[in-house]
Amino acid sequence: MAPHPEVAAYRAARAATGTPPLYTQTLTEARAADLAAIRAGSGAVEPVSEVRDERMPGPAGELPLRVYRPAGSGPLPTLLYFFGGGWTLGSIDTADGICRRLANAVPCQVITVGYRLAPEHPFPAAVHDCHAATGWVAGHADRLGVDPDRLAVGGDSAGGNLAAAVTLLSRADGPTLAAQLLVYPNTDQSGEPTGPADDDPTLFNSRSVAWYRTHYLADEAHARDPLASPLLADDLTGLPPALVVTAELDPLCAQGQRYAERLASAGVPTRVRHYPGMIHGFFAMPGVFTDGRRAQADAAAFLRERFGLPPGRDEAADDPTGTAVRGG
Repeated sequence: MAPHPEVAAYRAARAATGTPPLYTQTLTEARAADLAAIRAGSGAVEPVSEVRDERMPGPAGELPLRVYRPAGSGPLPTLLYFFGGGWTLGSIDTADGICRRLANAVPCQVITVGYRLAPEHPFPAAVHDCHAATGWVAGHADRLGVDPDRLAVGGDSAGGNLAAAVTLLSRADGPTLAAQLLVYPNTDQSGEPTGPADDDPTLFNSRSVAWYRTHYLADEAHARDPLASPLLADDLTGLPPALVVTAELDPLCAQGQRYAERLASAGVPTRVRHYPGMIHGFFAMPGVFTDGRRAQADAAAFLRERFGLPPGRDEAADDPTGTAVRGG
């Protein structure tokens, strides 16, 4: 479990500058530091044909949306993307780089939602906001230029958790989803995650996971609710095809892989893309990690396939994401 050379350099730089872990900071400090770190690591800002802000009615008031639209007219396949940040940090701005690159790379329309954050709004506020946004986008397909038959959800970290929860709600209440993109998702909050970096203060570790969970779950009993811990859902049949991205040095790696295995066992077409030597957060930092760029390209290839779009120039004909196909 040796770290990738780029991870070793990143960790050394953080140690040299004495960067404090987010879980040692106040919420205000941590939110600002999280956004600054992602902006610093996301690389050059990609231009997109159109970027605009919208508002929608949410379960407890208006919610902001940001729409990224590539060149092209008419209804487009659309990804609803939920940002990461442990349900406590993060914002629409946090996911800006990811949304821009996926909009161009697929190409598809990408919409991200500013769901409510904990601890001000603990579980299940974020889940209900994200599900409401998914339904609202589908219900306003004509206005937003959405192809309702090609609507997917996705997210990284807590955003991956929320995307998985939304698929559970959408299976019963709609809308129909074409795919789910789960990037190092938190899928089980009922136990204590451990991993190679679980005591390294320069990286996302088990203390990070516990800090976020404490803010998100006002009642420990909520940890066993499938909308907080999708891995604990009794039935995963009928969910949309999935790509699950995992990182070897991430304390959430094992639960992401277990969720992928459960999806496949339930007959859901599932792919896993595992990155040896990588850490939690690498997907959002393609300016620092080469594998961040590769993982975003994998995500684009998966969505392109699920949306019925032509393969990209660099995709392998047999398996564009380079992963095993499982499930039905």
